[in-house]
Amino acid sequence: MPSQPIAESAAVEEEMNEPEEESAADTQTIDVATSVSRQMAEMHRGADQTIRVDVGRLDSLMNIMGELVLGRNAMLQLTGRITARYEGQELMDELNQVATQLNFVTTELQMSVMKMRMLPVGKVFNKFPRVVRDLSRNQGKEIELIISGEETELDKSVIEEIGDPLVHLIRNSGRPRHRITRRARKGGQAAHRQNRFDCRHEGSNIVIKVADDGAGLNVARIRQKAVEKKLGTAEEIDRMPDKEVFNFIFHPGFSTAQIVTDISGRGVGMDVVKTNIEKLKGIIDIESERGKGTAIIIKLPLTLAIVQGLLVEACHELFILPLASVLETVKIARTDISSINRREVIRLRDTVLPIIDLHSIFFQGSSQINLAADD
Repeated sequence: MPSQPIAESAAVEEEMNEPEEESAADTQTIDVATSVSRQMAEMHRGADQTIRVDVGRLDSLMNIMGELVLGRNAMLQLTGRITARYEGQELMDELNQVATQLNFVTTELQMSVMKMRMLPVGKVFNKFPRVVRDLSRNQGKEIELIISGEETELDKSVIEEIGDPLVHLIRNSGRPRHRITRRARKGGQAAHRQNRFDCRHEGSNIVIKVADDGAGLNVARIRQKAVEKKLGTAEEIDRMPDKEVFNFIFHPGFSTAQIVTDISGRGVGMDVVKTNIEKLKGIIDIESERGKGTAIIIKLPLTLAIVQGLLVEACHELFILPLASVLETVKIARTDISSINRREVIRLRDTVLPIIDLHSIFFQGSSQINLAADD
């Protein structure tokens, strides 16, 4: 009968379709399981984004990196000498390409290793609000602290050393100066003090500025105190510009405070601040205007692990000057050199500067300054 084969065929098709439905269900189950496992992997991956590394390992890595940088520099100098001697030969282009690639990769690796040691300076800044609150309570007046740039990053070794000097500067900027609150009230100004703490990057350095809106430094009082301590004659100190007179406060035992308190008048602190900053290869400067306030500006290198230098040559010998100690490079001609008391000098922007010849210092010979008249 024809109907029976048709029924059997339908049954066969139904049986054949059942595995497909089961296969689809299995696929859906596998997809769900894969999605869950992927989410779990992402969660674990997010939790493992940060690891703790011993500082000794970072120091060891930085030392190896320093040796690699020295090798890179030596290779670049050697490549330059070989190129100058065999210029135009076929292999020179390939050698320069390899040296350029090595220089790029080494520089990137150096920056990556340095970033591993960087920490935000906010770790140091966190203690300042409490210091200011203690000063405000002890002096019985309101002191406002404004902090900016706490996200700026600095090498761990530098952060560990700048904490105490900065705390002293904060305490020093918050001390009363000649009854500034009473003067502010007479002038119709606010009776509270304002301290600003700013941190920013400037090239390969970090600049920290501690400023206040107090009375400013008393230049006349500083000159008088400097004469009393015999730091110079009265005539010499009177001829000094104000910016140079400000540096007297960094001398040990120097203080213009008339009353000795727990935060001022003892003559200790500012000399220690300068000593610690200079140990970090930094520079400290003072800006002050009477009646408007004082600002202490500190410039520090981002890291102490690698020191950039300026290469100079004397008598076919190479010397390196720390770049942090170089303020400016000037190209001069022979006609720019004058002689004062048998010393060679140049005039740069109304300032007379002596010329120090490396040849005469290191090789005990006469001065051999060789300048082209047209340079």
